[in-house]
Amino acid sequence: MGKTLRAIFDGKVLCPEEPIKLKPNTHVLITIENTDIPKKASYSFFRTARSLNLKGPSDWSAKLDDYLYRKENDDANE
Repeated sequence: MGKTLRAIFDGKVLCPEEPIKLKPNTHVLITIENTDIPKKASYSFFRTARSLNLKGPSDWSAKLDDYLYRKENDDANE
């Protein structure tokens, strides 16, 4: 029988957060996994984009589809 349970280490022993239905002196195998995972610094898309120092037209956001799909060039060729 396997069971996952949460426990707190008080500096000497692991203390389960909920009662465990085991007879005294029962041998168990314990795997310890730390749940206090440090948070990684989050990176902003905009901070990353600004750091690239890209050069281009000032109207990129307004005419994105035109630049992506070449609508300006298609109209000029007709």
